[in-house]
Amino acid sequence: MSWNDSEAPGSGPLDGIRVADFSRVLAGPFATMILADFGADVIKIEHPLGDDTRAWVPPVDENGMGSYFASVNRNKRSVVCDLRTDRGLAEARALALRADVVIENFRPGVMERYGLDYGTLKAERPELVYCSITGFGRTGGAALPGYDLLVQAVGGLMSVTGSPDSEPSKVGVALVDVLTGQNAVIGILAALRSRDETGRGQRVDVNLLSSLLAGLVNQASSTLATGVAPKRLGNAHPSIAPYETFRTLDDPIAVAVGTDKQFSALVQVLGVSELATDTRFGSNASRLAHRAVLKAMLEEQLETRPAVEWTARLSAARVPAGKVNSIAEALDLAALLGLAPIVPVTDAAGSRVSRQIANPIGLSDTPARYLRPPPLLGEHTGATFFNKEGALSALDA
Repeated sequence: MSWNDSEAPGSGPLDGIRVADFSRVLAGPFATMILADFGADVIKIEHPLGDDTRAWVPPVDENGMGSYFASVNRNKRSVVCDLRTDRGLAEARALALRADVVIENFRPGVMERYGLDYGTLKAERPELVYCSITGFGRTGGAALPGYDLLVQAVGGLMSVTGSPDSEPSKVGVALVDVLTGQNAVIGILAALRSRDETGRGQRVDVNLLSSLLAGLVNQASSTLATGVAPKRLGNAHPSIAPYETFRTLDDPIAVAVGTDKQFSALVQVLGVSELATDTRFGSNASRLAHRAVLKAMLEEQLETRPAVEWTARLSAARVPAGKVNSIAEALDLAALLGLAPIVPVTDAAGSRVSRQIANPIGLSDTPARYLRPPPLLGEHTGATFFNKEGALSALDA
């Protein structure tokens, strides 16, 4: 295996871009997987014990690999470099200096200790784009551990998640890591575009706390505008009603009414059209003021029929509504809608197939490609990696 353009993960908009990936767990690997999907050649540089998430089992996928690790590491190659040894450090440094992009999410100071920090590498490769992902930035929060749950707590997300009478709750997925990974991709692409114009690379800094604060959008804006902290509203919306989940005869249903026209259509379908002219519900502001009584009235009707029937009837009337699905049901829905949510990724020998959630970004001319399943630990150690001038190094297992 060679690190050259002909053997990059696939022809795509990032074909020829080489990424030395020192990141692990979620935010960094999610970012580099997106880059790899679009053609970047990503070398995942791992500790001899591997990315932490390799050991986060069960569950495992069809190949016995931890499903957490498998979810964010397709289209990459894995080499083992023990940075505590002279040989491992030399190999990691050689890969970093031939890369277009280095990405890392170590605690601040770790990469400096190994001479793999931006300042050191930039001195030899000024065109390098270097992305650092931290929990709380590289200055005042440098010593704080960057765990998604912790950031959801201190970043305010948990304060607005959960029902009014429950304790604060985290989101059911490491959403802050995902947002931060996406921001890392945006920053890297912006830096590469700037390099096209100037020939110079730059440092890209993203952190979990800033990513979350930006992702709070209207809730953060409300806090700035009013000085009042938003409260937990369960599945209700702070500015729109009815916009939440409701009980039906069987499963809960989500109804997302955003206009007076949609509200009129909703109550017409439910057989209580008189509510559209009730002064308590004639405008969004009045519906918000009487949210609890409105919900009780709507649920009284909704509880007479099953969720799937209401979904069909409301959707036909152009009222946004849908049953609260499981993840498996959500995948089935996406397939039914022709979105192809699951893609099989097969290795070159055809001996290993990994089912993956598809990249959500559609490009008409250079779509995402899926050419390598998530790598085994050190699967590509011992490969010879090349630059344009010739052999770089043989990374022996």
